[in-house]
Amino acid sequence: MKAMRLHKINQFTLDEVEKPRPQGNEILLKVQACGICGSDIPRVYELGTRVYPVTLGHEFAGTVCEVGSDKNAGLIGRKAAVFPIIPCMKCESCQTGNYAECDNYQYLGSRNDGGFAEYCLIPSKWHLVLSSNQQMPVENLSLVEPATVAQHALRKAKLTAGENIVIIGAGPIGIMTARWAKLFGASKIALLEIDDVKLAFAKERSIDVYDTKDEACLSNVLKQFGRVDTVIEGTGTSSGVNMAVQLCRAFGRVVLMGNPHRNTKLDLQNHSLILRKELELLGMWNSYYAELPFNEWKYTVQQIDCGDLEVNDLITHRAQLSKLKQLFDQIHNREITICKAIYFAGDN
Repeated sequence: MKAMRLHKINQFTLDEVEKPRPQGNEILLKVQACGICGSDIPRVYELGTRVYPVTLGHEFAGTVCEVGSDKNAGLIGRKAAVFPIIPCMKCESCQTGNYAECDNYQYLGSRNDGGFAEYCLIPSKWHLVLSSNQQMPVENLSLVEPATVAQHALRKAKLTAGENIVIIGAGPIGIMTARWAKLFGASKIALLEIDDVKLAFAKERSIDVYDTKDEACLSNVLKQFGRVDTVIEGTGTSSGVNMAVQLCRAFGRVVLMGNPHRNTKLDLQNHSLILRKELELLGMWNSYYAELPFNEWKYTVQQIDCGDLEVNDLITHRAQLSKLKQLFDQIHNREITICKAIYFAGDN
């Protein structure tokens, strides 16, 4: 089979490798779509991975084609998204169902072979989030991981119906956060963005979006909203973090979702505002997969299956494996502006 493997930093190649054969509880998935995560770009060009070579791609979905045990035969032909974390199941975080915080985890797409391949070996059916909609394009399920991150941000914010929310950053997760906020019953929802292409893209999708290049941006938001109950900061930039603190009402909640940039700094006056407003600053990481109290991944698939959460219109770029490195280069070199780019096998 073919797979896109990282051999070292900036050596990301299309290789012929042996097709895995599932044994025991293992499941073989025919990968039909895999999203390019924002973390995949620095992984290829700057940071590398802990093991080499490794097939990248952790936002993926496909159809079960083989199983290692007859007890899982009923899964063959089923479409599913894949939960990529392989938790140790021994540490305190795992024992409490917080698998994203596992002390000794493995991960499909960075520490273990992932979804930028024709097939991927899944450790067990536990990792599969099955779709119940046979008409659902599998490429939609490749957005389950980022969509669940967006959902998790709102659950961390404890957003309740009737509240107002601002999301900083109009990338795919920002837009999906806005869509979740509507499903959660938010009263007023706005995105803040600096990039003109992303601004136009969000406006085309009927989202209230403000240009942060406008000096009156924050005052315009506050004039329209009256009060901002919670802010999701999705950029990890100094400007984003400082704006979040300024916008949020007293006793409101700021969720830090964006990975911080190298030089992200909080201004002294805004540090003071955190104290004066008694803000809740909430960190978040990834998502929640345990059954109790609530499996966020299963809910995402349910909402995509029934059409309440639209994701397909966020896919702006598709490439088969033979053209995937070219797409990575275009994104890295800023030759194109994407919302969501995916590896698409063309077999939905």
